Amino acid sequence: MSHEGTSGGVVGIAVVGLGFMGAIHVRCVQTIEAANSPGVSGGAPGVDACRLVAVCDRDASRRSGLIETAGNLSVGGAGQERLFDPGRVATYERTEDVLADTNVDAVSICTQTDTHVELALAAIAAGKHVLIEKPVAVTSIEVERVAKAARGAMTRDGKPLVCMPGLCMRFWPGWPFVRECVRDERFGRVLSATFHRLGTPPRWSSEFYLDPQRSGGALVDLHIHDADFIRWCFGDPDSVSSVGSTNHLTPAYTYAIGPRHVVAEGGWGHSPGFGFRMRYVIAFERATVDFDLARTPTVLVHRDGKSEAAEIPAKSAYQLQMEHFVACIARPGEVEQRARMG
Repeated sequence: MSHEGTSGGVVGIAVVGLGFMGAIHVRCVQTIEAANSPGVSGGAPGVDACRLVAVCDRDASRRSGLIETAGNLSVGGAGQERLFDPGRVATYERTEDVLADTNVDAVSICTQTDTHVELALAAIAAGKHVLIEKPVAVTSIEVERVAKAARGAMTRDGKPLVCMPGLCMRFWPGWPFVRECVRDERFGRVLSATFHRLGTPPRWSSEFYLDPQRSGGALVDLHIHDADFIRWCFGDPDSVSSVGSTNHLTPAYTYAIGPRHVVAEGGWGHSPGFGFRMRYVIAFERATVDFDLARTPTVLVHRDGKSEAAEIPAKSAYQLQMEHFVACIARPGEVEQRARMG
Protein backbone atom coordinates (compact mmCIF):
# COMPACT_ATOMS: atom_id res chain seq x y z
CA MET A 1 0.00 0.00 0.00
CA SER A 2 1.28 3.47 -0.83
CA HIS A 3 0.05 7.02 -1.11
CA GLU A 4 1.36 10.30 -2.43
CA GLY A 5 2.42 11.63 0.98
CA THR A 6 2.33 15.27 1.96
CA SER A 7 4.79 16.14 -0.79
CA GLY A 8 2.12 15.10 -3.30
CA GLY A 9 -0.62 16.98 -1.49
CA VAL A 10 -2.27 13.99 0.23
CA VAL A 11 -1.93 13.62 4.00
CA GLY A 12 -1.83 9.99 5.13
CA ILE A 13 -3.78 9.59 8.38
CA ALA A 14 -3.90 6.73 10.89
CA VAL A 15 -6.67 6.52 13.50
CA VAL A 16 -5.60 4.92 16.78
CA GLY A 17 -8.53 3.60 18.83
CA LEU A 18 -11.69 2.49 17.04
CA GLY A 19 -14.35 3.17 19.64
CA PHE A 20 -17.12 5.76 19.28
CA MET A 21 -14.84 8.74 18.61
CA GLY A 22 -12.38 6.74 16.55
CA ALA A 23 -15.19 5.67 14.23
CA ILE A 24 -16.20 9.30 13.82
CA HIS A 25 -12.64 10.30 12.92
CA VAL A 26 -12.43 7.46 10.38
CA ARG A 27 -15.64 8.66 8.71
CA CYS A 28 -14.38 12.24 8.60
CA VAL A 29 -11.16 11.22 6.85
CA GLN A 30 -13.10 9.01 4.43
CA THR A 31 -15.49 11.87 3.62
CA ILE A 32 -12.58 14.12 2.64
CA GLU A 33 -10.96 11.27 0.70
CA ALA A 34 -14.15 10.54 -1.23
CA ALA A 35 -14.73 14.20 -2.07
CA ASN A 36 -11.22 14.49 -3.51
CA SER A 37 -11.15 11.13 -5.28
CA PRO A 38 -10.70 10.80 -9.07
CA GLY A 39 -13.94 11.28 -10.92
CA VAL A 40 -15.32 13.84 -8.47
CA SER A 41 -15.56 17.05 -10.46
CA GLY A 42 -13.42 19.77 -8.88
CA GLY A 43 -12.90 17.74 -5.71
CA ALA A 44 -13.90 19.45 -2.48
CA PRO A 45 -13.37 23.22 -2.93
CA GLY A 46 -11.09 24.61 -0.24
CA VAL A 47 -10.55 21.22 1.39
CA ASP A 48 -7.04 19.75 1.44
CA ALA A 49 -6.69 16.10 0.48
CA CYS A 50 -6.08 13.27 2.92
CA ARG A 51 -6.36 9.51 2.97
CA LEU A 52 -7.05 6.88 5.62
CA VAL A 53 -3.91 4.73 5.39
CA ALA A 54 -4.00 2.85 8.71
CA VAL A 55 -6.01 2.04 11.81
CA CYS A 56 -4.95 0.61 15.15
CA ASP A 57 -6.88 -1.18 17.87
CA ARG A 58 -6.24 -4.11 20.20
CA ASP A 59 -9.62 -5.64 19.30
CA ALA A 60 -9.41 -7.96 16.28
CA SER A 61 -13.07 -7.41 15.35
CA ARG A 62 -12.57 -3.67 15.21
CA ARG A 63 -9.42 -4.11 13.14
CA SER A 64 -11.52 -6.07 10.65
CA GLY A 65 -13.65 -2.97 10.14
CA LEU A 66 -16.62 -4.24 12.11
CA ILE A 67 -17.48 -1.48 14.56
CA GLU A 68 -20.11 -1.33 17.29
CA THR A 69 -20.68 2.39 17.82
CA ALA A 70 -22.31 3.96 20.88
CA GLY A 71 -22.10 7.41 22.41
CA ASN A 72 -23.99 10.43 23.69
CA LEU A 73 -24.54 12.02 20.28
CA SER A 74 -26.24 10.85 17.12
CA VAL A 75 -23.60 11.22 14.43
CA GLY A 76 -24.85 8.71 11.89
CA GLY A 77 -23.84 5.13 11.33
CA ALA A 78 -24.90 3.89 14.76
CA GLY A 79 -25.04 0.17 15.24
CA GLN A 80 -22.89 -2.60 13.82
CA GLU A 81 -21.40 -1.87 10.41
CA ARG A 82 -18.31 -2.30 8.27
CA LEU A 83 -16.50 0.97 8.86
CA PHE A 84 -13.64 0.50 6.40
CA ASP A 85 -12.23 -2.03 3.96
CA PRO A 86 -9.30 -3.79 5.68
CA GLY A 87 -8.02 -4.71 2.23
CA ARG A 88 -7.34 -1.02 1.50
CA VAL A 89 -6.22 0.13 4.93
CA ALA A 90 -3.27 -1.13 6.98
CA THR A 91 -4.47 -2.58 10.28
CA TYR A 92 -2.28 -2.71 13.37
CA GLU A 93 -2.61 -4.03 16.89
CA ARG A 94 0.43 -2.12 18.21
CA THR A 95 0.92 1.64 18.01
CA GLU A 96 4.66 1.08 17.52
CA ASP A 97 3.86 -0.42 14.12
CA VAL A 98 1.64 2.53 13.18
CA LEU A 99 4.42 4.98 14.01
CA ALA A 100 6.92 2.95 11.98
CA ASP A 101 4.68 3.07 8.89
CA THR A 102 6.17 5.59 6.44
CA ASN A 103 2.77 6.02 4.77
CA VAL A 104 1.47 7.58 7.98
CA ASP A 105 1.95 11.35 8.10
CA ALA A 106 -0.49 12.05 10.92
CA VAL A 107 -2.04 10.16 13.82
CA SER A 108 -5.50 10.75 15.29
CA ILE A 109 -5.49 9.52 18.89
CA CYS A 110 -8.97 8.35 19.95
CA THR A 111 -8.11 5.98 22.78
CA GLN A 112 -9.14 6.34 26.42
CA THR A 113 -7.89 9.47 28.14
CA ASP A 114 -5.34 7.83 30.41
CA THR A 115 -3.43 6.55 27.36
CA HIS A 116 -3.31 9.83 25.43
CA VAL A 117 -0.10 11.34 26.76
CA GLU A 118 2.26 8.43 26.13
CA LEU A 119 0.79 7.84 22.68
CA ALA A 120 1.11 11.52 21.77
CA LEU A 121 4.69 11.70 23.02
CA ALA A 122 5.60 8.63 20.97
CA ALA A 123 3.95 10.07 17.86
CA ILE A 124 5.75 13.39 18.25
CA ALA A 125 9.06 11.58 18.72
CA ALA A 126 8.34 9.65 15.51
CA GLY A 127 7.78 12.91 13.64
CA LYS A 128 4.05 12.40 13.08
CA HIS A 129 1.46 15.16 13.18
CA VAL A 130 -0.98 14.55 16.04
CA LEU A 131 -4.68 15.15 16.64
CA ILE A 132 -5.58 14.19 20.23
CA GLU A 133 -9.19 13.71 21.24
CA LYS A 134 -10.21 15.68 24.30
CA PRO A 135 -9.38 15.65 27.09
CA VAL A 136 -5.68 15.40 26.36
CA ALA A 137 -5.15 14.28 29.97
CA VAL A 138 -6.75 14.48 33.40
CA THR A 139 -4.11 16.81 34.90
CA SER A 140 -2.49 19.99 33.61
CA ILE A 141 0.94 18.55 34.39
CA GLU A 142 0.35 15.72 31.93
CA VAL A 143 -1.01 18.11 29.30
CA GLU A 144 2.10 20.26 29.65
CA ARG A 145 4.29 17.23 28.91
CA VAL A 146 2.68 16.99 25.48
CA ALA A 147 2.78 20.74 24.90
CA LYS A 148 6.47 20.86 25.79
CA ALA A 149 7.30 18.01 23.41
CA ALA A 150 5.32 19.67 20.61
CA ARG A 151 7.04 23.05 20.89
CA GLY A 152 9.31 23.43 17.90
CA ALA A 153 8.88 19.77 16.92
CA MET A 154 9.47 18.84 13.29
CA THR A 155 8.39 15.98 11.05
CA ARG A 156 10.90 13.56 9.57
CA ASP A 157 11.04 15.65 6.39
CA GLY A 158 11.73 18.87 8.29
CA LYS A 159 8.28 20.46 8.34
CA PRO A 160 6.67 22.06 11.42
CA LEU A 161 4.79 19.38 13.33
CA VAL A 162 1.11 20.04 14.02
CA CYS A 163 -0.11 18.92 17.44
CA MET A 164 -3.78 19.76 17.94
CA PRO A 165 -6.24 18.94 20.74
CA GLY A 166 -9.67 17.84 19.56
CA LEU A 167 -11.71 20.67 21.07
CA CYS A 168 -14.72 20.33 18.81
CA MET A 169 -16.79 23.25 20.13
CA ARG A 170 -14.38 25.55 18.33
CA PHE A 171 -15.86 24.05 15.17
CA TRP A 172 -19.42 23.18 16.21
CA PRO A 173 -21.88 24.95 13.87
CA GLY A 174 -23.25 27.96 15.74
CA TRP A 175 -20.43 28.21 18.27
CA PRO A 176 -17.75 29.98 16.18
CA PHE A 177 -20.62 32.24 15.03
CA VAL A 178 -21.36 33.48 18.53
CA ARG A 179 -17.64 33.93 19.21
CA GLU A 180 -17.49 36.22 16.17
CA CYS A 181 -20.43 38.15 17.63
CA VAL A 182 -18.49 38.50 20.89
CA ARG A 183 -15.30 39.59 19.18
CA ASP A 184 -16.69 42.10 16.67
CA GLU A 185 -19.37 43.42 19.07
CA ARG A 186 -21.97 43.51 16.29
CA PHE A 187 -24.66 43.36 18.99
CA GLY A 188 -22.71 45.37 21.55
CA ARG A 189 -20.93 44.10 24.65
CA VAL A 190 -21.75 40.80 26.31
CA LEU A 191 -23.84 41.21 29.46
CA SER A 192 -24.16 37.56 30.42
CA ALA A 193 -23.34 34.11 29.09
CA THR A 194 -24.74 30.80 30.32
CA PHE A 195 -23.90 27.31 29.09
CA HIS A 196 -25.56 23.95 29.78
CA ARG A 197 -24.19 20.49 28.91
CA LEU A 198 -26.17 17.73 30.60
CA GLY A 199 -26.68 14.02 30.08
CA THR A 200 -26.98 10.58 31.58
CA PRO A 201 -24.08 8.50 32.94
CA PRO A 202 -22.06 7.02 30.05
CA ARG A 203 -23.14 3.42 29.59
CA TRP A 204 -20.57 2.74 26.89
CA SER A 205 -17.14 2.03 28.48
CA SER A 206 -18.79 2.83 31.82
CA GLU A 207 -15.97 1.23 33.81
CA PHE A 208 -13.63 3.84 32.33
CA TYR A 209 -15.88 6.90 32.30
CA LEU A 210 -17.18 6.47 35.83
CA ASP A 211 -13.64 6.23 37.24
CA PRO A 212 -12.64 9.89 37.74
CA GLN A 213 -8.99 8.93 38.17
CA ARG A 214 -8.99 7.73 34.56
CA SER A 215 -11.56 9.91 32.80
CA GLY A 216 -11.69 12.97 35.05
CA GLY A 217 -15.45 12.52 35.42
CA ALA A 218 -17.88 15.03 33.95
CA LEU A 219 -15.64 17.82 35.27
CA VAL A 220 -12.86 16.98 32.83
CA ASP A 221 -14.49 14.87 30.13
CA LEU A 222 -17.70 16.90 29.65
CA HIS A 223 -17.26 20.37 31.12
CA ILE A 224 -13.94 20.80 29.29
CA HIS A 225 -15.95 21.81 26.21
CA ASP A 226 -17.51 24.83 27.89
CA ALA A 227 -14.41 25.73 29.89
CA ASP A 228 -12.39 25.82 26.68
CA PHE A 229 -15.03 27.72 24.74
CA ILE A 230 -15.40 30.34 27.47
CA ARG A 231 -11.65 30.95 27.42
CA TRP A 232 -11.69 31.06 23.60
CA CYS A 233 -14.43 33.71 23.67
CA PHE A 234 -13.50 35.84 26.65
CA GLY A 235 -9.89 34.97 27.52
CA ASP A 236 -8.58 33.67 30.82
CA PRO A 237 -10.88 34.52 33.76
CA ASP A 238 -9.54 36.32 36.80
CA SER A 239 -11.06 33.65 39.02
CA VAL A 240 -13.33 30.61 38.92
CA SER A 241 -15.63 29.36 41.68
CA SER A 242 -17.82 26.29 41.54
CA VAL A 243 -20.50 24.34 43.34
CA GLY A 244 -21.33 20.68 42.85
CA SER A 245 -19.29 17.54 42.39
CA THR A 246 -16.99 15.87 39.90
CA ASN A 247 -19.99 14.54 38.00
CA HIS A 248 -22.28 17.59 38.18
CA LEU A 249 -20.93 21.08 38.64
CA THR A 250 -21.73 24.72 38.00
CA PRO A 251 -18.66 26.96 37.75
CA ALA A 252 -18.87 30.76 37.61
CA TYR A 253 -16.16 32.57 35.67
CA THR A 254 -15.23 36.05 36.91
CA TYR A 255 -13.74 38.74 34.67
CA ALA A 256 -12.55 42.14 35.89
CA ILE A 257 -12.92 43.39 32.33
CA GLY A 258 -15.62 41.64 30.33
CA PRO A 259 -19.02 40.07 30.99
CA ARG A 260 -20.15 40.16 34.60
CA HIS A 261 -22.06 36.89 34.45
CA VAL A 262 -20.51 33.77 32.90
CA VAL A 263 -21.84 30.45 34.22
CA ALA A 264 -21.60 26.91 32.85
CA GLU A 265 -23.47 23.87 34.17
CA GLY A 266 -22.20 20.43 33.23
CA GLY A 267 -23.07 16.96 34.42
CA TRP A 268 -23.95 13.43 33.46
CA GLY A 269 -25.98 12.45 36.52
CA HIS A 270 -29.47 12.47 34.97
CA SER A 271 -31.79 9.48 34.71
CA PRO A 272 -31.91 7.29 31.58
CA GLY A 273 -34.31 8.76 29.06
CA PHE A 274 -33.18 12.33 29.74
CA GLY A 275 -30.85 12.16 26.75
CA PHE A 276 -28.11 14.67 26.01
CA ARG A 277 -28.73 18.41 26.09
CA MET A 278 -26.42 21.21 25.03
CA ARG A 279 -27.25 24.90 25.06
CA TYR A 280 -25.88 28.41 25.39
CA VAL A 281 -27.67 31.73 25.94
CA ILE A 282 -25.56 34.86 25.46
CA ALA A 283 -27.12 38.25 26.13
CA PHE A 284 -25.58 41.23 24.34
CA GLU A 285 -26.55 44.88 24.71
CA ARG A 286 -28.71 44.77 21.57
CA ALA A 287 -29.55 41.09 21.08
CA THR A 288 -29.64 37.65 22.66
CA VAL A 289 -28.16 34.68 20.82
CA ASP A 290 -29.11 31.18 21.91
CA PHE A 291 -28.18 27.68 20.78
CA ASP A 292 -30.21 24.56 21.54
CA LEU A 293 -29.08 21.19 20.20
CA ALA A 294 -32.63 19.83 20.50
CA ARG A 295 -34.12 22.54 18.28
CA THR A 296 -34.18 23.26 14.56
CA PRO A 297 -32.82 25.79 13.80
CA THR A 298 -30.23 25.36 16.52
CA VAL A 299 -29.14 29.03 16.62
CA LEU A 300 -31.54 31.94 17.00
CA VAL A 301 -30.77 35.65 17.20
CA HIS A 302 -33.41 37.57 19.18
CA ARG A 303 -33.52 41.35 18.60
CA ASP A 304 -36.01 44.13 17.97
CA GLY A 305 -38.87 41.83 18.95
CA LYS A 306 -38.00 39.23 16.32
CA SER A 307 -36.19 35.87 16.34
CA GLU A 308 -34.16 34.90 13.29
CA ALA A 309 -32.12 31.80 12.48
CA ALA A 310 -28.40 32.34 12.09
CA GLU A 311 -26.60 31.01 9.03
CA ILE A 312 -24.33 28.18 10.11
CA PRO A 313 -22.35 25.45 8.29
CA ALA A 314 -24.12 22.24 7.34
CA LYS A 315 -21.07 20.08 8.09
CA SER A 316 -20.51 18.49 11.48
CA ALA A 317 -18.00 19.90 13.95
CA TYR A 318 -15.92 16.75 13.66
CA GLN A 319 -15.77 17.08 9.88
CA LEU A 320 -14.78 20.74 10.09
CA GLN A 321 -12.19 19.91 12.76
CA MET A 322 -10.60 17.19 10.61
CA GLU A 323 -10.54 19.47 7.57
CA HIS A 324 -8.82 22.14 9.66
CA PHE A 325 -6.26 19.66 10.99
CA VAL A 326 -5.40 18.53 7.46
CA ALA A 327 -5.20 22.14 6.24
CA CYS A 328 -2.74 23.01 9.02
CA ILE A 329 -0.54 20.12 7.87
CA ALA A 330 -0.87 20.75 4.14
CA ARG A 331 -0.39 24.52 4.28
CA PRO A 332 1.91 25.38 7.20
CA GLY A 333 2.13 29.10 7.77
CA GLU A 334 -0.96 29.80 5.66
CA VAL A 335 -3.63 28.46 8.02
CA GLU A 336 -4.04 29.89 11.51
CA GLN A 337 -4.31 26.87 13.78
CA ARG A 338 -7.55 27.23 15.73
CA ALA A 339 -6.40 24.98 18.57
CA ARG A 340 -2.79 24.07 19.23
CA MET A 341 -0.40 22.50 21.67
CA GLY A 342 3.15 23.77 21.93
